[in-house]
Amino acid sequence: MKLRDLAKWGSALVLGFAIGAASAKLPPPSEEAKAKAAEAKAKADEAAKKDAESLAKSQDRVADRYKKQQKSKPATVASSKK
Repeated sequence: MKLRDLAKWGSALVLGFAIGAASAKLPPPSEEAKAKAAEAKAKADEAAKKDAESLAKSQDRVADRYKKQQKSKPATVASSKK
C-alpha cells in the first residue's frame, strides 16, 4: 500500500469514529444535575440583567453629556455658495 492510500483510510477511520461519537446518546441528567443547571441559568440570567441595566445607565449618561455639549456649542450656518 502506498502512503497516500493509507492516509485516506486513516481519514475515513477518524471520520467514522467522529460520526459514531456524535450520534451516541447521553444518559438523561439526574435531578441534582438538573437543579444545578437551573441554578446556574438563574445566576447567569441575573448577571445578564444587571449588565444590561449597567449598560443602559452608562449609555444614558453619555447621551446626556452629548446633548449638553451640543446645546453649549454655537450654531453654525453652512453656506450654500458653490
